[in-house]
Amino acid sequence: MSGEGMSLRGKPRERSLWQKIVDLSLTDVTVLVKGIDDDSIEDLERILLEADFGVEASMDLVRELESAARRGKVKTEKDLRDLLSDRITGILTSAPVGSQERPPGAADFRPPSGSGLFVILLLGVNGTGKTTTAAKLARRATDAGLRVTLAATDTFRSGAQEQLRIWADRLGADFVGGQPGGDPAAVAFDAAEAAEARGSDVLIIDTAGRLHTQTGLMEELRKIDRVAGRRVEGAPHERLLVVDSTSGQNVLNQVQEFGQGLPLTGIVLTKYDGTARGGTAVAVSRQFGVPVRWLGTGESESDLEPFDVNTYLDKLLG
Repeated sequence: MSGEGMSLRGKPRERSLWQKIVDLSLTDVTVLVKGIDDDSIEDLERILLEADFGVEASMDLVRELESAARRGKVKTEKDLRDLLSDRITGILTSAPVGSQERPPGAADFRPPSGSGLFVILLLGVNGTGKTTTAAKLARRATDAGLRVTLAATDTFRSGAQEQLRIWADRLGADFVGGQPGGDPAAVAFDAAEAAEARGSDVLIIDTAGRLHTQTGLMEELRKIDRVAGRRVEGAPHERLLVVDSTSGQNVLNQVQEFGQGLPLTGIVLTKYDGTARGGTAVAVSRQFGVPVRWLGTGESESDLEPFDVNTYLDKLLG
């Protein structure tokens, strides 16, 4: 059997980030006392980059480790684990954009004023799971006893509105859509008006997938955003970029591209159960100051977890 071990299904199990770091022998007391050699530093950089930490976060962590080891501050496995944990926590908790604490439950869906309609705008490229994420957020809100309206502003893709309508029916949420080929911003306006009239607590606006190079579609997205703000004070209260956590460097590209069009308040990492790398959250926070809000961990409408630093570190360094 290989050193990577075997999964229950008989396939090689990928080693965790922590196992790979330990394999470098960085935790050997004699090595740490003498100072980490250049080859080990290079290997550690490679491991962090392969784990999707991004260049900036990887270099920061390696510099910190090298400095601490040379000063005799890292001499045991526990020292190393504590150092990485502290530095990663520092990156994740320093994101200045929309990083206020929001405990699970109804507090996830309350505007800053504490009352009124809470509006969430979901955006991203095709295939990242925006519509499923809309349903998952709706499930979290309805489980918290809140009334939800789902709005489908993708009026061009065949079946897009029907998909969200089915989710709304299943979850007991209200639904607002538009005519095929209609103005997406008009759908957003109508949805906000209907949500307030029906006494909804939360409005989740699902948008069509688009690339930053599609100038017309990006302007359409900004128009949806403006219309929501004209109808509901302070809206959208969350602009969540939905990204596929298995996409590696593409995640950083998408955060940069969409962030240039609209100020993002948070990230939703989908398919998080399908990656063993996990450094994306650190890379996004370090490079852009945008916090990860939610993790998609499966296909069911209940498979959405609020991002928690301690839980994240347990998985990463456990």
